[in-house]
Amino acid sequence: MKIALCNEVLQPLPFEAQCRLAAELGYDGLEVAPFTLGPDPMALTDAEARRLREVAADHGLSIDGLHWLLVAPPGLSIVADDAALRERTSTVMERLVELCALMGGRYLVHGSPRQRSVAPGADREQAWEHARACFVRAARRAESCGVTYCVEPLAPRETDFITSIEEAARMVRAVASPAFRTMIDCSAAGSAEAEPVHALVERWMPTGLIAHVQVNDPNRRGPGQGELAFAPVLRSIERMRRAGHYQGILAVEPFDYVPDGPGCAARAIGYLRGVLEGVADGP
Repeated sequence: MKIALCNEVLQPLPFEAQCRLAAELGYDGLEVAPFTLGPDPMALTDAEARRLREVAADHGLSIDGLHWLLVAPPGLSIVADDAALRERTSTVMERLVELCALMGGRYLVHGSPRQRSVAPGADREQAWEHARACFVRAARRAESCGVTYCVEPLAPRETDFITSIEEAARMVRAVASPAFRTMIDCSAAGSAEAEPVHALVERWMPTGLIAHVQVNDPNRRGPGQGELAFAPVLRSIERMRRAGHYQGILAVEPFDYVPDGPGCAARAIGYLRGVLEGVADGP
């Protein structure tokens, strides 16, 4: 199974050095956070996006997707009552879809908790409609660019908007686009959902709504650095893959880098490859 590393783990290394190290560690690709590419990702040209794809390929890697979409430029929101702000946010989302395709990516993960949290006292139903309209625009652009836009369920400790796979699935159905789906973040799911992560995989992947999985521990460290046992999770994902319910990859996304970014990345890939080897021949 293909494994990508979220590239912010290797900051402040420049992008080419990130690619070199990720390849040396044994990763197959990178999941890129646009804010790592410059203070304003909207300034990135088509040619520069294609060049990033070439740099990754020169090191035997692919750029598989984008995440942490709305960190930069600052001040964005998909739920704000300010129509001009939502318009600016939607424009950023559409451009990121284009950049993802230019880089060779296949998916985008919309987490960005601050940029979707509902202001105190705001009408939550109206916030839902604001977000849905933004996602509709992103999904339409994703359709035209041949990529998938995923809304990420996040834990309540991070945001108050779409905090379960159930809520994310509701949004996916409301947007009603083949290019708009959801995903499973093991840290968020492991800390906020009632079911264990492997059970969520078994429940939701057959619906066709899950397009991506990020692997991390509920303690926000890398896989294998906490209490979440990944063998049942990876066994369930492999079972779903064999059944044709999952065609995605795994992306390593820790938030707490122990002992540091490179060390965390090295430990994660070794742990995951070992677990995958153990489950590959299972039922």
